[in-house]
Amino acid sequence: MKLLLSFLLLAQVSFAQTINIFDRAALHFSPDSSGKYLHPGEVALDNGRIVEKQVTLPKLTQPTRITAKLWLHPIPVDEIKVADRYDRGGNVRLLLADSLELEVLRFITSFGGETSHEADVTQLAPVLQGMQTFRASIDTWVSPGWELDFALEYVPDSTAQMPDYVAPIYYQDSFTQEKMPAGVSTDIVIPDSFAYAVIYYTSTGHCTDGRDEDEFVSKPNVISVNDHVIERFHPWRDDCKKMRQYNPYCARWTNGWWSSDFSRSGWCPGDIVLPHQIDATDVMQKGQQNVSIKIENMRPKDENNHYGVWKVSAYVAGWKKTPLLWQNW
Repeated sequence: MKLLLSFLLLAQVSFAQTINIFDRAALHFSPDSSGKYLHPGEVALDNGRIVEKQVTLPKLTQPTRITAKLWLHPIPVDEIKVADRYDRGGNVRLLLADSLELEVLRFITSFGGETSHEADVTQLAPVLQGMQTFRASIDTWVSPGWELDFALEYVPDSTAQMPDYVAPIYYQDSFTQEKMPAGVSTDIVIPDSFAYAVIYYTSTGHCTDGRDEDEFVSKPNVISVNDHVIERFHPWRDDCKKMRQYNPYCARWTNGWWSSDFSRSGWCPGDIVLPHQIDATDVMQKGQQNVSIKIENMRPKDENNHYGVWKVSAYVAGWKKTPLLWQNW
């Protein structure tokens, strides 16, 4: 038995394997029956719009490349209609100690179409091991809504640049002028000195009425460490036309454009959102660090109670040795 156990543990880190985390997880909105579509081991939260599950991941003892694989499925009602035809924000994230959340992969569903995505998440290797709690969410308002598959592929790779440390900085899916007029500030403790440190920052702008700010008019995102501004940029995607084929239920305007074509604040309908990478080596050193995030000129609530809203997440990764292959954009 001990020999068999040793072999299984060795296999965990020596051979490519895929861990299926969510298999057709149902995300929907139903205050009265949030758990009606649950599979064994799943827990429903937020009226069914979040599904939580605990999974055991491989222990990594050698360089390994980790790829996140995501599939999003609309629910057909009949031969023509689907249950939710609109583009919805969503993500897969980790629930860590002290109830801190760390976003693994953000996405926007298409207008009623099926999509699949892959992303390299090797930078999260320190927290993609052992027993972990995952949450999948979609901002739908109907039931049924969507189904989601999510898996992690582990492939031994000598070129994989796994960090030695990862820690969440901030997570908020409703960052608004009313709630955060001066931005937010949080303290984190860096346990060691690192040769290289990177903040992975993901921010997308939206609005409650689908008009103008802050979805179609981007705003400056300002990230500071210990009162020093280290990055100021406008999240923006101007290549959304390429996603038209994945958005079968989007509206077409009189000028010939489809709703999915328009440029947006850091996202496109039917695509994932990759984090913006910020070199923080000079400022993120051992000890307590203060990180602040501010989004300037957010659209305030108007007389019809509509406003701009941002989804913001950030985490830091540290390497004791500078990665050989590094690209910062």
